[in-house]
Amino acid sequence: MIEVKFKGRGGQGAVVASEILGKTLFLEGKYPQCFSIFGGERRGAPVVGFLRVDDEPILLKCQIKHPDHLIIFDLSLTDEKEIFQELKAKGLILINSNKEIDFFRNLRRFRIGLIDAGPVARNVGLGGTFNMAMLGAYIRLTHLAKLETLIEAVRGMVPAKIEQNIEAVKAAYEQARVFEIEL
Repeated sequence: MIEVKFKGRGGQGAVVASEILGKTLFLEGKYPQCFSIFGGERRGAPVVGFLRVDDEPILLKCQIKHPDHLIIFDLSLTDEKEIFQELKAKGLILINSNKEIDFFRNLRRFRIGLIDAGPVARNVGLGGTFNMAMLGAYIRLTHLAKLETLIEAVRGMVPAKIEQNIEAVKAAYEQARVFEIEL
């Protein structure tokens, strides 16, 4: 089983991204389980989404305390101490950031993916909605599903600007920078 934690702020689309990733994995014949935790339920408040996926049905029904993967939508939510306490050894992190890898040198015990998702979304006409860019980068980082399957899920679940969202997925998939564990 792989457990994924999404950390974002209200309005960034982290919850929707977790649901679309769950649908993507379902379309690939896997068993996903998605759920979220909301704080003040307002734009800008911290939001956490969770996703489990396995090749067999999942009976576990509790919060994910030690994820294998961490997807951080907002750099201000990158707390190194928390990451070291939560993320499993040899886990991976996808961070929405325009920073270079040297900025994250303390996290190099994990596999790291970096994507500057905001410009990707703006370049395809999505404004500040960058959750599909995060998913494209995540698929590149993990190879957990096929890019084509993610695009199929986006087509089926996104209510508007479908082609722009697909372009964001593809662009981020190509632009994501992947850094292996450095010991």
